[in-house]
Amino acid sequence: MAKPLPAHADVVIVGGGIIGCSIAYHLTKLGISGVTLLERMQLTSGTTWHAAGLVGQLRATRNMTELAKYTSELFKGLEAETGHATGFKQNGSISVALNEARLEEFKRGASMAKNFGLEVQVISPGEIRERMPHLNIDGVCGGVFLPGDGQVNPIDVTQAYAAGARSGGAQIFENKKVTRILSDGQRAYGVETADGTITADRVVIAGGMWSRELGQQVGVHLPLHAAEHFYIVTEPVAELPADMPVVRIPDEWAYYKEDAGKLMLGAFEPVAKPWGMDGIPDDFSFTTLPEDIEHFEPVLERAVSRMPLLETAGIALFFNGPESFTPDDRYYLGQAPFLKDLYVACGFNSIGIQSSGGAGKALAEWIEKGHPPMDLSDVDVRRIHPFQSNRRYLKERTSEALGLLYAMHWPYHQVETARGVRRSPFHDRMKDLGACFGEVNGWERPNWFAPGETEPRYAYSYGRQNWFDNAQAEAEAVRDTVGIFDQTSFAKFLVQGRDACAVLNTISANQIDVEPGKIVYTQWCNERGGIEADLTVTRIAETTFMVVTGAAPQLRDFAWLQRHIPDDTHCVATDITSGLPMLSIMGPNARELLRAVSGGEDLSNEAFAFGQSREIEVGFARVRASRITYVGELGYELYIPAEFAAHVFDEIWKAGQALGLKPAGMHTMNNCRMEKGFRHWGHDIADEDTPIEAGLGFAVAYDKVNGFIGRDALLRQKEQPSHTKRMVALALTDTSADCPMMYHEEPIYRDGKIVGATTSGAWGHRVGRSLALGYVHNRDGVNADWLNSGKWEVEIAWSKFDADVQFRPFYDPGNTRTRC
Repeated sequence: MAKPLPAHADVVIVGGGIIGCSIAYHLTKLGISGVTLLERMQLTSGTTWHAAGLVGQLRATRNMTELAKYTSELFKGLEAETGHATGFKQNGSISVALNEARLEEFKRGASMAKNFGLEVQVISPGEIRERMPHLNIDGVCGGVFLPGDGQVNPIDVTQAYAAGARSGGAQIFENKKVTRILSDGQRAYGVETADGTITADRVVIAGGMWSRELGQQVGVHLPLHAAEHFYIVTEPVAELPADMPVVRIPDEWAYYKEDAGKLMLGAFEPVAKPWGMDGIPDDFSFTTLPEDIEHFEPVLERAVSRMPLLETAGIALFFNGPESFTPDDRYYLGQAPFLKDLYVACGFNSIGIQSSGGAGKALAEWIEKGHPPMDLSDVDVRRIHPFQSNRRYLKERTSEALGLLYAMHWPYHQVETARGVRRSPFHDRMKDLGACFGEVNGWERPNWFAPGETEPRYAYSYGRQNWFDNAQAEAEAVRDTVGIFDQTSFAKFLVQGRDACAVLNTISANQIDVEPGKIVYTQWCNERGGIEADLTVTRIAETTFMVVTGAAPQLRDFAWLQRHIPDDTHCVATDITSGLPMLSIMGPNARELLRAVSGGEDLSNEAFAFGQSREIEVGFARVRASRITYVGELGYELYIPAEFAAHVFDEIWKAGQALGLKPAGMHTMNNCRMEKGFRHWGHDIADEDTPIEAGLGFAVAYDKVNGFIGRDALLRQKEQPSHTKRMVALALTDTSADCPMMYHEEPIYRDGKIVGATTSGAWGHRVGRSLALGYVHNRDGVNADWLNSGKWEVEIAWSKFDADVQFRPFYDPGNTRTRC
């Protein structure tokens, strides 16, 4: 007799792949026994069953690597704990570089691995040959070896997770398709199946390829799309060693692994085949897709040359199966932004097996505590935008997304598919001025300008890229005359109502109850004192405020704002980003330029000081001018009603020609903010960093009436005699043209010992140095004496470089240029 469904559960998980089973396993580990998992067919029957089972640990960022590292450690003991075989072999992995650029990418990753004690070795072609005698090393420059990597049997691991979950009290049901998620518009409270309804305190969507449709039922956007994924498995090969490391050769789009005496060859080709555009059949279970030898042939041809034993090995299996991919190649994890008690874990982009342990643990802790256990902004579901669920957009981007896993991970790399989605009113004018556009959340943003060049395009490298001289000219204009930036992509929220001030003051760490016309720089903190958002709040009138934040965290910040507006208050928040384009003019001639187009408005320092905002006339329009800067120069941000935007730009551009006005891009803005030490949310600060640690204590009003979220935690930290973690500014002492660039996660050494890592980096064109920000740690306290008494180095691509380290920025530390 079939076991009946429970009427209620603490947590209902939709999806019985490796991710869903891992979540169930980890929830029970936390003592949450009222867990019910529902699988539409059989466990693993969607994508998990045909995964290659590679277990890699080194990812692009610190916390993603930590999660992958945890997965590998978990696999070591999972079989002994649950009694179910996992097929885990810790046979290591070798990543092979066929050019110097790829080798630098590998070396930079290897250096990053030192930050968290991950064992990694940079190896020569000869050392690769010693470990892989069957590999042809023609054209090989070198590679990296990670002894802790390995492989598993995905079906066995999933069954082990399920067994562990059951032993902890979870109930797992197969052949129980969820037809609907139950929601009252405010929160999810259960699921509906053909065999009955289950109410729940929390619901988790871990439905793999089906997650997008499940989310859409309740207005939650989960943009993902399946793509065909190919591999072959040979007949048994006698000379293949059982302990052969997993081999990845991304420049040939290929990976190899030993599989029960056979050789598996898989691919992440640069142009993939999206699948499932017309929907996934209801009976899809353990299903393969039609072979496409022609599509796979370019990979196979290279592989036969690289692994000669393939010439004589028979092919026992040509496999094609679907896997889901997301527009930015990062999975979705966390609580849905606008629907309480609905959590998601999906879109794993072919790294679901190696991510399963860490993702399951992180989401289980998130469910238990109500907040993420670490900075998970890389994969937080709140980063996505509704337009990304568009079917055509997903199909086009998926054709590129699969291949990006093995493409070069260049600094400033731009996607090429599904472009031109969101354009500011200034787009065509910027294009005419020679803009080379980049993309953030669909926005086309001028990253740099190439005046007079017919087709501004990137030529990528880890050193000075082809736009370096262009950015130098832009920075000099910002420093010496005036530059104009298109910042339309920055998010803007209007907060109104008689309780708006009180609500914002509770959310914001700084004092928001200021005179109308004042701009307040502030953080929004969580109860632990961590930074959830970094933004400005402008008081427009007694009951009206404008919040301005970055383009990337738009939905995340808006969701945080809405979630913290109490139901019984008179306060309404509206996202007005699309209707309020924004230009900024920055540089010593900015005041004169604004005066010229505003009909002689009094813009003197006495009449319009730094940190003030007011409406002025520009041409025939009225715009809001805010005197603030993200580049460290005298400047103004201009918020313009959309219908007046083109006119205002034309007026500014015409008047600016006599004052040396030049267009400037987002790369120059980033370079300049690095010189000024201005923090960037998601890179330098996040929800596990506090304003005190980040050097932003000046923006915290501890004594304001009724306090603010996170105040108690910050007070406890503030009262400590010393702070063991602090953000610092770094500059390499080498100022030559060959000086390496710092980007992120480079280890920071003091007297030969790793004490921290960079969080972001760029070239400082106004100071002529390679710069970075980063956190350093010292259990006895990070202070000026400790900084000044050590020898400092930064490791970049497996080599160390001397650096100067200080708390203050390297450009205009006294802020004289911004307040003149």
